Amino acid sequence: MEDFYHILLFKTNISSEADKASVCAMLGNTPGLEKWSVDIEDEDCVLRVISRTLRHAQIIELITQHGYNCCELL
Repeated sequence: MEDFYHILLFKTNISSEADKASVCAMLGNTPGLEKWSVDIEDEDCVLRVISRTLRHAQIIELITQHGYNCCELL
């Protein structure tokens, strides 16, 4: 059985290509982050992060510090 605990999902307000570019600049330099994506076509603008070391609270803090809304998607 595959382990999905390292896939973190968030609801955000990252809703444009410009927002994605801004997030790319900050997430690109984040240690422990293996891969990420934002679905700006989804109504929840879902941010998907793959990391074996980072936790939800750390990603939420990083995103909100840069002026975006971010909460864990349950």
